[in-house]
Amino acid sequence: MIILSAKNIVKRYASHTALNDISLEIPSQSIFGLLGPNGAGKTSLIRIINQITGPDSGELFFEGEKLAPKHIEQIGYLPEERGLYKKMEVGEQSLYLAQLKGMPKAEAKKKLKYWFEKFEIDTWWHKKVEELSKGMQQKVQFIVTVLHEPKLLILDEPFSGFDPINANLIKNEILNLKKQGSTILFSTHNMGSVEELCDDIALINKSKKILEGSVKDIRKQFRSNVYEIDFTGNLMGFTNALWTGAELLEYVGDGKQFKVRIKLIGKTTSNELLQSVIPVVEIHSFNEIIPSMNDIFIAKVNAETIDGASKNFTE
Repeated sequence: MIILSAKNIVKRYASHTALNDISLEIPSQSIFGLLGPNGAGKTSLIRIINQITGPDSGELFFEGEKLAPKHIEQIGYLPEERGLYKKMEVGEQSLYLAQLKGMPKAEAKKKLKYWFEKFEIDTWWHKKVEELSKGMQQKVQFIVTVLHEPKLLILDEPFSGFDPINANLIKNEILNLKKQGSTILFSTHNMGSVEELCDDIALINKSKKILEGSVKDIRKQFRSNVYEIDFTGNLMGFTNALWTGAELLEYVGDGKQFKVRIKLIGKTTSNELLQSVIPVVEIHSFNEIIPSMNDIFIAKVNAETIDGASKNFTE
């Protein structure tokens, strides 16, 4: 089931086009990564989903219905720029924000007590927000974002400012929320978190969607037939055994044991490669080097930039 779909979304600000014909679908109970360099259009799309602004053209649908004000209570939004009132007490402000989402005060207080104890911040209830560190403030805002158990959670750089221990705490909670039925729209520049958490991604660059799909399928799509092999034996003999089926890219070794990277050529398979080198060396490990999401992000954005520059030059 698709919880949120965007169809041909266009958003302009004066002469600047922030979103140019963006369409995407976010599956229910998944973690969906919204990626792109600064200024790509991610924030504009998030603001439209939250109904802070509207599109110039195109439509959004929430669980098959055209997105409407009634859906706001089913969405939780943690913006990159946090927005707590510094002079208010933490507990008072948390109750206030929960009630804005339609929660009765008694229910909100009960759930806040649970979350404050879980995050080990129950002693902060009567502290003013300005007394807390940035990381502590982010803990509070994360709790307020998820408290009303929204169907769709929009998290914009949720790990910003957290130390590794608290970042891991938030990661585990995101995974728990997914297990409990929530869908998470996750915007970040941290590609390690994307690989660790996301099921699917969409990559936006210069207002256009340039890549979309499952993380697993995208990494396979960008595979480059490069393998890393550890072996004991003669490097020259190994290289000769490759013949025309593979190219030696790099190696390190001490004269007896080597670690090499090779690239398959033509229609040569990994099995055929192994069959050619096993008679001459002792293989210790054999692994395919699949590009990381960070490598793919950089390569795809750079390719689009070069392509765009070429079109402008020819025009």
